[in-house]
Amino acid sequence: MPESSEHKRTVRRAFTEQAEAYAANAAVADTERISRLVEATKVDSDARVLEVATGPGHVAFCFADHCTEVIGVDLTKAPLEIAQNEKRKRETKAVEFIVGDAESIPCPDNSFDLVVCRLALHHVEQPRHVVQEMARVCRSNGTVAVEDLVVSEHTERGEYQNRFERLRDPSHTRALPLSEIIQIVTDQGIEIDHLETGSVVQNVTDWLSNAETPQQQATDARAMIREDADEDLSGTRPFWRNDELHFTQQTAIVAGHILK
Repeated sequence: MPESSEHKRTVRRAFTEQAEAYAANAAVADTERISRLVEATKVDSDARVLEVATGPGHVAFCFADHCTEVIGVDLTKAPLEIAQNEKRKRETKAVEFIVGDAESIPCPDNSFDLVVCRLALHHVEQPRHVVQEMARVCRSNGTVAVEDLVVSEHTERGEYQNRFERLRDPSHTRALPLSEIIQIVTDQGIEIDHLETGSVVQNVTDWLSNAETPQQQATDARAMIREDADEDLSGTRPFWRNDELHFTQQTAIVAGHILK
């Protein structure tokens, strides 16, 4: 089922408020990390590419350095305005940005050679539906690629992380275990050609600040991470460095081709 209109309002509100901070977030904007995703897709120079949930367009611009046409679609106008401003600065015609819903992509069937989504599935209520839409607009034998946060394969540990992620940002629904992402992707008739995992170390103070988390929720999230540091409750391995609390988010890239 499609995600609720109420949740979409939450997403729009969160990414409107966070737009500038999100665009500047090192984990989001890191060109080295984005380049690993581009490399994983083996994108051709003549490919037509769609980025779903493009946000400020960092991924779209990186793909535009390697191919002729990229379209970025996002539910929220504020980050798209940042992307449009960057497009004007770059004076490029290779990238276009449009407002659109990831679970109802405003594009015809079989219209792209590559469809990619980075760090967005954990913000939707029905990730399976989003990947289904990505597969729909991708041509036969084209590539679909997803990069996202992943949580522990142990349900209680994964939910512990998701709980403090939701305290920090109410637009966060559920980061999935890697096995579930693989199942969702293969269920859409995609043969996985590339799989890699990585990690991002988060400074808790910066992580909360970037999301403009209200004080009470920030206090509760910090308390959960402190408890996690003592009791190993999620697999995020919290630790202290220079009197600052940190934890580690796991990530994964899953890419493959649409079977004929």
